[in-house]
Amino acid sequence: MEGPAMTIIALDHLAGREAAALLVDGRLEDLLIDGSAPRPGTIYRAVADRPVKGQGGMFLRTPDGSAFLRQVKGLAPGRPILVQVTGHAEPGKAIPVTARVLFKSRYAIVTPEAPGLNISRSIRDGEERVRLHEIAHAEMGESDQGLILRSACEHAADEAIAGDIRAMRDLAQAVLADADGREPGKLVEGDGPHALAWRDWPEPDTLADAAGSFGAHGVLDALEALRAPEVSLPGGASAFIEPARALVAVDVNTGPDTSPAAGLKANLALARDLPRQLRLRGLGGQITLDLAPMPRKDRRLFEDALRAAFRRDGIETVLAGWTPLGHYELQRKRARTPLAELLS
Repeated sequence: MEGPAMTIIALDHLAGREAAALLVDGRLEDLLIDGSAPRPGTIYRAVADRPVKGQGGMFLRTPDGSAFLRQVKGLAPGRPILVQVTGHAEPGKAIPVTARVLFKSRYAIVTPEAPGLNISRSIRDGEERVRLHEIAHAEMGESDQGLILRSACEHAADEAIAGDIRAMRDLAQAVLADADGREPGKLVEGDGPHALAWRDWPEPDTLADAAGSFGAHGVLDALEALRAPEVSLPGGASAFIEPARALVAVDVNTGPDTSPAAGLKANLALARDLPRQLRLRGLGGQITLDLAPMPRKDRRLFEDALRAAFRRDGIETVLAGWTPLGHYELQRKRARTPLAELLS
């Protein structure tokens, strides 16, 4: 019987950039490297610049350059608006932002525009939910701001949760009080890799935060492997993940296996590992899978495996489906700077 997985969080720097790595049983599962672009989560007081006719969007002025806000109504040029960076800006394009600003920490998310108290559905114990409700009501009082308590709250200390709620509540109040103004301003800097590791990753068995931790735990070797497009799959199969200007192409090969089920086995292996590969490589946008040949009747098995794999992934991904030529397409949020850009 296998024991519980061993998790390590390694905190280090790469070429002067803050970086964090999550390893599970020695395998690199997630990787965060600071870039030069505005960090997701950054909050601006932006100023409306010019609308985009036919798209319902608006270009905004920020201290870090032009931003683009989708589906906005009633915002006249020159008016200020609070916005938050949602992802990676492609070269030559505006910073993607949203007007639905969130204040997120390890235990709590304060939602100024969505009142109400919500507790993560993954916390199912009735007594635990009652405890969390009591903490939340004590800290939020009569506030008209919303609050979400995250799954990390389960069995966490009362004061740790309460302190997180207070910090996010007070930060939200301070930012909202500074929302008006005629000039663009950066009100909150997004979290860097070390803060994100604490905020979003599970409690590790080992925290390796000494200089050189990436080398000591094999992260540098894994990074070197990620420079190549080829991904080894079980049974001698392989996949090539190659970003182009318009899309990311993924080609699956069966390798030496010539059995009737070789194509299905290779495609299932790719489905299980694809979220991790895209996460580590920082890839998003349109993704087209050129799968190994398999009977049409096996497509459902592949779809189920792919859906299960992405359900455990934290980055928004739409499984668009099959094309007339038999490719499978996905649309993934550009949440991170591509690894190739960070390592170049």
